[in-house]
Amino acid sequence: MRAAHISSRAGSAWKPFASKSYGTRRFRSTAAEAPATASLSPRWLSDVKERIGKCLTFGADEKQTQKAGLVLSEIARDWRELVAGSEGFLTDAKRRGIYRQEVVWGEMDAMGHVNNVMYNRYAESGRVQWTQKLGMHIDPANRDAWRTVMSPSEAGLILKSITTHFKFPMTWPDHIDVFHKLRSEPTSGTSSFVLDVLIMSELHQRPAAKLVEDIVVYDYKKGKKISLPPFMLNVFGDTWKLQEEAKTRNSERVSRLLEDVRKLEHSTWDRSDAVEHMGSAGS
Repeated sequence: MRAAHISSRAGSAWKPFASKSYGTRRFRSTAAEAPATASLSPRWLSDVKERIGKCLTFGADEKQTQKAGLVLSEIARDWRELVAGSEGFLTDAKRRGIYRQEVVWGEMDAMGHVNNVMYNRYAESGRVQWTQKLGMHIDPANRDAWRTVMSPSEAGLILKSITTHFKFPMTWPDHIDVFHKLRSEPTSGTSSFVLDVLIMSELHQRPAAKLVEDIVVYDYKKGKKISLPPFMLNVFGDTWKLQEEAKTRNSERVSRLLEDVRKLEHSTWDRSDAVEHMGSAGS
């Protein structure tokens, strides 16, 4: 994809949204349907681990310790789904763009962190893999058509603009994941769409950057913009529904995990008779 415009800026964390219940599943996104993580600190996973550690230092009993272990195990196993999935990104192997790609030492600059340009390159590589996997795994009947969207031959995708919001400076060594999602449900007749991009640091288990890509559908033979071809529209429509399902499902998981941690706090250190367990002086 060719980039017509690139803009980057350092951004703070996403603005908080009001909390809400995620008991009802719906497939149409509205402004009120923010993910459960929208109002949380970007470091919320690390915060949860610290909170559980504090609970354990106050002498949690066997049942409480088992519950803490279950929470920690779920975070360790599914942190990508909890962080990215709760925002609607699809993290399974058939749909993710980049998975556990190593950050190379040479990608750092004189300031000692990954150069800003690299984030756009990560997003570009992830976007190429994302579209190609749609053809390989989701719509194999149109595999050849999906392959050509990345070449100037027929109907292709052009990057009109990209905006990068840097969250924290990554350094080597680390690994990254790159996920793409549709910002809105595609409709017949549209000639462009917007993709949200999430670049995740494995070392810190949180977003290193969030990007917004404006994509135009272009017919290279006719030399003009065209509407989304039917094969793209169908796949994007199904993808949108899966994104909404993922956001609801994983937001519910996050809410439940946070409730479990709060219950642990109430039953361990956050009570009037709590005494911190410092170990035996004679041991």
